[in-house]
Amino acid sequence: MNFYLKQKFFSFNDRFTIYDENGDDRYYVEGEMFSWGKKLHFLDLNGDELAFISQKVFSFLSKYYISMGGRDVAEVVKEFTFFYPSYGVSLSDGSYWNIEGDFFDHEYTIGDSSRMIATISKEWFTWGDAYCVSVADGVDPALALSIVLIIDACIDAQRD
Repeated sequence: MNFYLKQKFFSFNDRFTIYDENGDDRYYVEGEMFSWGKKLHFLDLNGDELAFISQKVFSFLSKYYISMGGRDVAEVVKEFTFFYPSYGVSLSDGSYWNIEGDFFDHEYTIGDSSRMIATISKEWFTWGDAYCVSVADGVDPALALSIVLIIDACIDAQRD
């Protein structure tokens, strides 16, 4: 399924709406403005939290945690490289997802050793940043989209 994530242009705190392929609102993401490290709440249309994203503060490499239903389900880490950014996702079930591609142009993929989990591509000629995220069948969209939000937060932090 395809989702479209558009960051609002003049936003003082993180606030995103995620649309489906028909242009309908599907999810909301709200950030905490005054907190240590980045914290995002991934919400359904009723305002119920599907995922909570938190940044580990005072870490040598960028590290984020994704919690769903009150338990940690994933850890996203920016891996140490000299020439280009690289990210990995360790899931609570012991599996590992690679994130590869051109992060600054927002053209990358999330996959494991056997299949593609999601593909992300930048939508050009839009007001503000917009991304198309294609999530594979059988993958929790909230988890895949949370990972995309984390990558976006890491790229935004590098620009500052």
